[in-house]
Amino acid sequence: MRTLLITGPGGNGRTTLAAATALAAAREGTRTLVLTADRTDTLGTVLGTPTGSAPREAAPGLTAWRPDPAAGFRDDLAAFQERAANLLDLLGAGPLDPDEVTPLPGAEELALLRALRDAALAEQHELLVVDLPPTPQALALLALPEQLRRYLRRLLPTERQAARALRPVLGRLAGVPMPAERLYDTAARWDVELAAVEAVLADRGTRVRLVAEPGPAGADGVRTALIGLALRALPVDCLLANRVLPEDPAGSWLAGPVAQQRKTLEDWHGTYGARTIAHLGRDPRGTDDLAALAPPGVPERTPAVEWPVTDRLAEDGVLVWHIPLPGARREELDLVRRGDELVVTVGPFRRIAPLPSALRRCSVAGAGLSDGELRVRFTPDPDLWPRTP
Repeated sequence: MRTLLITGPGGNGRTTLAAATALAAAREGTRTLVLTADRTDTLGTVLGTPTGSAPREAAPGLTAWRPDPAAGFRDDLAAFQERAANLLDLLGAGPLDPDEVTPLPGAEELALLRALRDAALAEQHELLVVDLPPTPQALALLALPEQLRRYLRRLLPTERQAARALRPVLGRLAGVPMPAERLYDTAARWDVELAAVEAVLADRGTRVRLVAEPGPAGADGVRTALIGLALRALPVDCLLANRVLPEDPAGSWLAGPVAQQRKTLEDWHGTYGARTIAHLGRDPRGTDDLAALAPPGVPERTPAVEWPVTDRLAEDGVLVWHIPLPGARREELDLVRRGDELVVTVGPFRRIAPLPSALRRCSVAGAGLSDGELRVRFTPDPDLWPRTP
């Protein structure tokens, strides 16, 4: 199954183009599912068919789904209270009734991740189009599975689970409840579920499509989005310049906005090969308007974002790790090595990336940013590097 993640600055029409892209694919004969996490039914308004917690047909070959975050949040909280009953009793805490629970901020995003995983595992569709939140929230959401799995491994390391048989004895000696078997079972289940989401994001059939209105704000939003996506090693399918105004005679009040758009479009076409989506002169509503937008098709595959390591030991005595970061600036870049991981910070984004096996036996010798690529140099550690005869 192919997965297309659509995001962009807020209010730039990403939900509309997600619906238009999904509809176009369905009309070409591709079984398509479009997902959204929006609390308000913007997707249903655009499609002309209400969406809800159960998948429903929005057009021939097209299914729309807006998962209910409240239901999932209540179920998860009830399960947590059951697993932590001993600890809650020790603290004198009173359990919450499911009827009084309302979802916390972020519940929509978690519901979307779960739906993304379920849709991929079900394999009932050939194309999954995901209407992600605006770019900053979308990038945080895409980073969540990797971050949560890392936290789980630190808090509940696998090697500690070998001592399960000792927990009842330790509990009696310490006089306090020890972590129950279900806690470790739950952590293992969460790890499997998060790994399934990570697998969807890392699949060669997954790519991102950016939607932005051409202009100064859109240009800043696109640059920021491309940096964040590159740091997650997510390939960008294309940039859609949305709501492009038609050429207008000089002297009209539209002459200024048109000129501003044209300046940004020249840069986007030359740098990103942007595709333009014409302004319809109204808010698109219904399948006829969506078809008139004519978004580009979804390719079978997009080249993966590679972080290769080149061997320059013979020439310079170093190995070089190449990390693509298009649009990044030196003043917003920071690097820290922590054990077998490299912490890369670019502006508001951070990723803790595991080092390739060869680089774990090396020391960082320096780094440089050139032509949109970060090059980190490593020299072999004599105590760890295999000696040549």
